[in-house]
Amino acid sequence: MDARDLLDTIWIVPTLPLVGSSVLLLFGKRIREPVAGWIASGLVGLSFAWSIVMFFALRDIEPREHVSTLWNLVPAGGFQVSLGYLADPLSITFAMFVTGVATLIHVYSIGYMHGDPRYSRFFGYLNLFVASMLVLVLGDSFLVTFVGWEGVGVCSYLLVSFWFERPAAALGGKKAFVTTRVGDFGFMLAMFLIFEKLRTLDYSALGQAESLSKEAATGIALLLFLGAIGKSAQFPLHVWLPDAMEGPTPVSALIHAATMVTAGVFIVARAHPFFERSGSAMTVVAWIGVGTALLAGTIALLQPDIKRVLAYSTISQLGYMFLACGVGAYSAAIFMVITHAFYKGTLFLGAGSVIHGTGDHQDIRTMGALRKFLPLTAGGFILAWLAIAGMPPFAGFWSKDEILAETFSAHDYPLWIIGVAAAGLTGMYMTREVWLTFFGNERFRAPVAEELAVDPVGDVTHTATVPFGDEPRLPALEHDPHESPRVMTGPILVLATLAVIGGVLNLPFIGLEFLTEWLEPVFEDVPEIHPNSFIGGVALSALSVTLGLTGILVAYSLYRRGLRRPSEDPALVRLGVVGRVLGHAYYFDEAIAKLVAGPVTRGADWLDRTFDAGIIDGAVNGVGRLFRNLGGGLRRAQTGLVRNYALGVVVGAVGLLLFMLVRGA
Repeated sequence: MDARDLLDTIWIVPTLPLVGSSVLLLFGKRIREPVAGWIASGLVGLSFAWSIVMFFALRDIEPREHVSTLWNLVPAGGFQVSLGYLADPLSITFAMFVTGVATLIHVYSIGYMHGDPRYSRFFGYLNLFVASMLVLVLGDSFLVTFVGWEGVGVCSYLLVSFWFERPAAALGGKKAFVTTRVGDFGFMLAMFLIFEKLRTLDYSALGQAESLSKEAATGIALLLFLGAIGKSAQFPLHVWLPDAMEGPTPVSALIHAATMVTAGVFIVARAHPFFERSGSAMTVVAWIGVGTALLAGTIALLQPDIKRVLAYSTISQLGYMFLACGVGAYSAAIFMVITHAFYKGTLFLGAGSVIHGTGDHQDIRTMGALRKFLPLTAGGFILAWLAIAGMPPFAGFWSKDEILAETFSAHDYPLWIIGVAAAGLTGMYMTREVWLTFFGNERFRAPVAEELAVDPVGDVTHTATVPFGDEPRLPALEHDPHESPRVMTGPILVLATLAVIGGVLNLPFIGLEFLTEWLEPVFEDVPEIHPNSFIGGVALSALSVTLGLTGILVAYSLYRRGLRRPSEDPALVRLGVVGRVLGHAYYFDEAIAKLVAGPVTRGADWLDRTFDAGIIDGAVNGVGRLFRNLGGGLRRAQTGLVRNYALGVVVGAVGLLLFMLVRGA
């Protein structure tokens, strides 16, 4: 079997988790814990192994692109869309890190979901989530990608609202589903426009992007980017991701590290010829990305919930990836997608371990000094903190530094300044979370927090997350916090190790830019960005690291001893009104709620009364009344009396005769 024959079996990669999902959802009640978890984990692990096989097979062919067609999906005259998978460096890269990270999250979930009454169903949904993401990244056309795109949207709803007994979880799932549908509408319009202009939805259409007018290319690019904004939680459709923290923590890790939110970066990178042809669309992508990075970074500074800090952190980090795409540094964006999966996966799984060890408690204001009780979790979390803060030689330093350096080299100086400022914020809010959780004073029991209420135990309606403005609560602990079992700490430490060494995938030295060289066939049409000089690059790196260290030191000076009282955050005290605005996320959610409850609802009522009932229903009902009245009039002529019909014949004949006489004259 040669390499191309082997690549024809790429369908195995998404099929394995799809089979696992089908088995667990159909027969899950008969499969007991932990067997269901190991089945799901094993199948995703096999998918990862086959992705590696596909990597080596693709490496042996030229050009590095292979399409495997299974069958015709939509045969409709001249419109033909097949169900096929595309193996190229971009799709295989995503397939490997999605399945690899997802395997570790599945294994972690075996311990985290222990005792849950819907254990098998949870793993069925997880497998379906991974399968949908793989269809998204491996599809050979926009339509097949859109099938996976919608699949991850449905799975996010099922998993975020998995504990639907909690009203907040049910609302969080609906919010995620509805908000991302706004972006999906843009994706659909983009497909309509692509087909109208190029008569195909296959990715082969990307090669015809240069034949489009700039206006058409801009329309397609911005509509695709609208879809990316929804999936990747960029401003202004970022509001769903913090509320999605109501779901189980492995779901949060899977969404943030391996699936869903990286889909937006993927589609912009995949469809880059449209963006390159447009030019102005790339400017929009860069500014939305860097603006979101700064916005989310400021919001994360004062969040009291251990997972919400990480949620806003993800929004901010995704902003960097879109900044890279906006300046044409697509390989740098993909590099950060991968390193982000390593350290953000570690952080979320570490947060889940803390929640598990403190009795489902998520308020960092009433934690502190947990490194003594959860040493392995603390170790992994600290390594990931240094990586996301951009400290050398951790993976986050290499990926973030490359984006900032290429932005500067592209002479986009305002974008670079904002990006560097956001890097300083990253060090600040992550140091605050690390110190309030693992260092400082113990605040999870009296006498430090004796005046606080205790989290309710066994109350399924209790909200898991802690929004800004809520009063601190004590964890319901019957004993000291405890470390998680090995099935949970193992994946944390593996991902933490990758967060340390992951930078070797793409070091900025000649002969060591492995990822950039691997992705070169995908982005060969993109102009290269050349740094001004090696010394200049070192100076830029030193500056970004200095700002990151400054953020770390500022947060350390504020929280090195913990909190004197859980209700008094020194940063909030110093920032005052500004702090409350940041903590409430600029009141964006409240503004949307008032907008929907006020003008939007009134406008909808007016349209219902005036346009729908008055015009649409009026026209339809008017036509019905017209024919009803005509029928009623004609019905009177149908008397059933022969003499009436004979009279009608005579009158008709006389009328016809008179017409002929007049016409003849």
